[in-house]
Amino acid sequence: MKTIKGPAIFLAQFQRDYAPFATLPDITRWAAGLGYKGIQIPTGDSRLIDLDLASTSKDYCQEYLGLLREVGLVPTEISGHLQGQCLAMHPAYEEAFQPFYPAGMKEKERTAWAAGQLKKIILASVNLGTTSIPAMSGGFAWHMVYPWPQRPQGLVEEAFRELAARWRPLLDMAKDHGVCFSYELHPGSDLYDGATYEMFLDEVGQHPAACLLYDPSHFVLQQLDYLHFIELYGERIKSFHVKDAEFRPSGRVGVYSGYQSWARRAGRFRSLGDGQVDFRRIFTLLTEKNYDGWAVLEWECCVKSPEQGAMEGAPFITRHIISATEVAFDDFAGAQTDTERNRRMLGLT
Repeated sequence: MKTIKGPAIFLAQFQRDYAPFATLPDITRWAAGLGYKGIQIPTGDSRLIDLDLASTSKDYCQEYLGLLREVGLVPTEISGHLQGQCLAMHPAYEEAFQPFYPAGMKEKERTAWAAGQLKKIILASVNLGTTSIPAMSGGFAWHMVYPWPQRPQGLVEEAFRELAARWRPLLDMAKDHGVCFSYELHPGSDLYDGATYEMFLDEVGQHPAACLLYDPSHFVLQQLDYLHFIELYGERIKSFHVKDAEFRPSGRVGVYSGYQSWARRAGRFRSLGDGQVDFRRIFTLLTEKNYDGWAVLEWECCVKSPEQGAMEGAPFITRHIISATEVAFDDFAGAQTDTERNRRMLGLT
């Protein structure tokens, strides 16, 4: 078994226009000061990474790594979440998602832009020495997740064929460069649970670069067995968001939660240790599955401040990382293999 790396932190939820969150030197010193050893890097703000330079200049990447090294950090992954969401998008979401892509782009332009961005992330990952690219899949059928009115036959299959067609060239490029995409199964995308992930794998021919980012919080909110998920798909998990959640239904709200704000929903994201996720069991199962990637804090809590969540997150993750054993506890009582002795013990003399 292998030992999970960590603790690390995803910087996306901590970016601000004021210190210490506005620049790469400041936010990395802040993260390192809290005990984090790695950062997952968002790519929507050039203040944290210049994606054009990172994908084309090894000198830039060496300087970037040197800056992190000075404060005791390494990059864990470069995020492609938002670009993946923009690669495949139903027109109904164009305006809502507009902050994620350049203004004025229509469907074909946006798809080409997103694909170009994801290609740059592949190259930047190679230059920075990371191997997993967290991403959302995007999709076309999410608004039809509940079958009313009844979905026409073949509709979902057509959505997944188109989704696979857009992702297949990127998966091929990732494989050729020794990296993978790790899809975060997320509401709003067509890949949001095990069944939809399997449908996608079938469409891309079980592609080896179509992997998973494991985030139990999204599974709590949709009441999926997040522990059994590891047993089913553990070999495909290449990234890990350590994020807590709780689900407290009432006679008034359940999974769908009646368009309420996050604070008033039955399912809510929480800071680590404040929710219902069984992280002891998760870290055990991932260790048993030989997951040796990073344990990355993603903070999204509707109660606690991000500063407190980040401060508490590093020691929480550290406590849960298992130093995988290389020996069996009863080795002291073992003996060399002896076939004749074994047969005597079985009464087979």
